[in-house]
Amino acid sequence: MDLNLSGRVVLITGGSKGIGLACAEAFAAEGARIAVSSRDPKNLAAAERKLKGGAGRLATFAADLTDPDAALGLCAAVERDLGPIDVLVNCAGAAKRYSPDQLDMQAWHSAMDSKYFTYVHAMQAVLPGMVARKRGAIVNIVGQGGKVANTSHLPGGSANAALMLVSVGLASAYGRSGIRVNAINPGVTLSERARAGHAAEAKTLGISEEEARSRGEQRIPLGRYAKPEEIAAVAVFLASDRASYVTGSVISMDGGATATIV
Repeated sequence: MDLNLSGRVVLITGGSKGIGLACAEAFAAEGARIAVSSRDPKNLAAAERKLKGGAGRLATFAADLTDPDAALGLCAAVERDLGPIDVLVNCAGAAKRYSPDQLDMQAWHSAMDSKYFTYVHAMQAVLPGMVARKRGAIVNIVGQGGKVANTSHLPGGSANAALMLVSVGLASAYGRSGIRVNAINPGVTLSERARAGHAAEAKTLGISEEEARSRGEQRIPLGRYAKPEEIAAVAVFLASDRASYVTGSVISMDGGATATIV
């Protein structure tokens, strides 16, 4: 199936590892020109070696998107090196997990800074150009923790819930400008973040990390956690012309673990 993404410029925030890197690989396979951002230059260098993009096909940028000016600078740099941004995939930032007795005000503020505002800053940076061109797609990789309260993920879950609302709200606000905004809510995905989550849950419940993982997989109807490339496949579809009438959607990808109709 031709997704008509060849030559499109795709900015992937947090694209140096995990789901973000899987998204970069998937878009590259479709012939897109890829811009990957991360706060960590070492992670960017490793991602660049793995992606092996040719001249004009791949660019990497170190940026801390908790700073709105850094997001504006990133957008300008991408457009300078690769051209106008057609697609934004937000995957940057992860809120730390805490057991309830560890929560303080800094934990709540840090979660919003690291997950919510990184996404909002990136969207605010790319939207003016998309509006001017009357075309664009934004895919926010959020998290099922915004729908289901987990006692070891309350600040991060709150940030995820806010991101779902802003994704749907921006889809409504900018639909007539030719811009589509959708969100994906992965459940637990095999990544470094998953291991951190198991560690936090193990501490809360007083069990081993291996037991925390096993219990988690047993709660999933499909019997396993997602692979990053499975999330990436849906992100690529949502960004493509094949999903031209899909906007304002929040798609759960948790293997059926959350049995709801919304």
